[in-house]
Amino acid sequence: MMRGFHDRVLVTGGAGFIGSHLCCRLLRDGYDVLCVDNYYTGRRNNIAELLSHPKFEAIRHDITFPLFVEVDEIYNLACPASPIHYQFDPVQTLKTSVHGAINMLGLAKGIKAKIFQASTSEVYGDPHVHPQPESYWGNVNPLGLRSCYDEGKRAAETFFFDYHRQHGVCIKVARIFSALCSARSFSSVRPLKEAGSANRYKSTPSFAFRLASVTRPKACFTSCTASI
Repeated sequence: MMRGFHDRVLVTGGAGFIGSHLCCRLLRDGYDVLCVDNYYTGRRNNIAELLSHPKFEAIRHDITFPLFVEVDEIYNLACPASPIHYQFDPVQTLKTSVHGAINMLGLAKGIKAKIFQASTSEVYGDPHVHPQPESYWGNVNPLGLRSCYDEGKRAAETFFFDYHRQHGVCIKVARIFSALCSARSFSSVRPLKEAGSANRYKSTPSFAFRLASVTRPKACFTSCTASI
């Protein structure tokens, strides 16, 4: 089924680097965009130019608490991704990944929305295999300083696939590797790797294409490989 022109999309972590670029591209594609961010690492300045757009709305909210909105698609990008940030408050980092996933999946289940999870290469921990195929389960320390992020993202992936298997939620998970950017030029990144998909839908343009083709002042992102 082809999407309607006014489909509404929720982007959690929408004021972050990747999230703000995604919001920008979605608006350009004609979607109504609801950006949700608690501004822990995201910045309001990242979405300042979008606030006047008639199809854009921003809400300050922590997804460790339930959120009740009506949308057609959900992109769950909320979580601090830098060690200096996620280790500052490890309990909150873990709660964002786990409770946040539960809340967003519960929302997707209730309103029958498609949902995307931004996971990470850190689910592989300190890998013994390079590069990591999807058949590799990783080598993760559950007790270390980085565990709040690594294990939180692993648990979130488990919730996503179990919600699909048990409740039929239409999901997509992508493991984002290093993403770097300068103000003047594109920087090299290791690509997104799909961690699997369920009910692949053709009505939504590729997640990678949305990000890759966004260009805004003082911001950029390189091409990726996974599609939603």
